[in-house]
Amino acid sequence: MQLSIILPCYNEEANIRATLKEVLSWAKNLDFDTEIIAVDDGSSDTTPVILGEMDALHPEIRVVRHRENGGYGRAVRSGCDAAAGEWIAFMDSDGQFRIADLSLLLPHLDTYAFVTGRRRKRMDPLPRVVYGKVLAFFNLAVFGMWIRDVNCGLKVFRREIWQTIRPEHGIEKLFNAEMFLRLKRAGIPWKQVAVPHHPRLAGAPTGASGRALQRMMDEVKALRRAMRS
Repeated sequence: MQLSIILPCYNEEANIRATLKEVLSWAKNLDFDTEIIAVDDGSSDTTPVILGEMDALHPEIRVVRHRENGGYGRAVRSGCDAAAGEWIAFMDSDGQFRIADLSLLLPHLDTYAFVTGRRRKRMDPLPRVVYGKVLAFFNLAVFGMWIRDVNCGLKVFRREIWQTIRPEHGIEKLFNAEMFLRLKRAGIPWKQVAVPHHPRLAGAPTGASGRALQRMMDEVKALRRAMRS
C-alpha cells in the first residue's frame, strides 16, 4: 500500500514544523510507503522558508507552492493532484488533528473507498462551532445533503476515485461539500469515524474572513448551476 498525506498550509509558521515532524515520526512505523505533500497556499509569513528547510532534510516531503493565496480547497486539490499513492489522505496543518488518529480511519479502507473523520467535540471558539452547525443546515437546505461535520479536516480515500470526486467549484467552504455531492452522484458509499479534535495552540484561523465568505457565496452559485446540469 502507498499513502500520500496532503498538508495544506497558509501562514502556519507557528505549527507547520511540528506537524511535519509528527507526520514523519508516525509514518516511520507504518508497513507501507508514505509520501508527504505540503502545499503552501501563498503564505506571507515564514512558512515557505520552513517548508524549504524540511524538504531539504527529508526526502519523504514534497512541497507544492501557490504564488498567491487561493483558498483551502485549492490547496488540498493541488496536493491531491500531485499525489502518487494508492491512497490519499489530507489533514489540516494547524495542530488541531493528530496524524496518529488517521489510524482510526485506515481499517475501514477495505470496505469503503472514502473514509472521513467526524470531530467528537470541536475544540474551537463558540462562533466557529456555531458557524459549523449553520453550514451543515445550509448544505441540507441548498443541496439536500445532510453530513455531520462536513468540513472535518481528516479524510482518506482511494486515489482511483479522485477524478470522480475532484471539486471544480469549491475552493473554500464548499470544497468538502462538493466532494460529498460528487460521491453521492457517483453512488460511492463513504464511512464516517469519530476522531479527537484539539485546541489550536498557536496562530490564528483564517476561514471566517470576509473574502472567504464572499468566495463561499460565489461557490454556491457555481455549484448549484453545475449540479443542475
